Amino acid sequence: MIAAFPSLAVSQWLALVHPVLIILFVYPVIGATIRLGILARERRLQLNPIAPTVPVEHVDHGRWATGALLLAVLIALGHGLAGAGAGLATWLVVSLQAAAAAAAFVALLRTRRLMFRLLFAWSCWLFLLLISLQPLLMAERSLLALAIWESHTWGGLALLALLLFTMAVQREIASRLWMRRLHVSLNVLVALLLATQAITGTRDLLLG
Repeated sequence: MIAAFPSLAVSQWLALVHPVLIILFVYPVIGATIRLGILARERRLQLNPIAPTVPVEHVDHGRWATGALLLAVLIALGHGLAGAGAGLATWLVVSLQAAAAAAAFVALLRTRRLMFRLLFAWSCWLFLLLISLQPLLMAERSLLALAIWESHTWGGLALLALLLFTMAVQREIASRLWMRRLHVSLNVLVALLLATQAITGTRDLLLG
């Protein structure tokens, strides 16, 4: 006999939006970004005569992954506030902060000067941090458990910070050897954070 499909409340369905977006879009696109980055390096070293569009595709995939991660983080924070019973005043403040984070991200995509790219990347991340520090959200976390490898929230913010920084210095990565080496080193850390995020995210879903 086939078991009945469990009935979920609206809040439970909304709780699934964040992990589904991460699993179905962010992780696959980041995997493609890494693969395209390897191919771009092989082209630069003349090891593989691949199409000249590959480096551009590598950059575009990185932007899509970062944008999707930003959206997923905003959804997760919004769900957390809804679960904590946020009032109208809190929602107004958070909505303004979320809009500011999105506007900063769009500005980052369109800005050419390095100083402004870094400023918009920092601004985007800072507004997300301000949302994360809302008292209603902090009440559900232990202040002693801020390690990025233990906390899904702080690990996600650290991951997004690295991706936003990479977007901000993308032009310099393409033109300077030491920046390419830094880019590779940071992406090793990104890969480790992706692994820990998968673990802590699964843990939180099971415990929730």
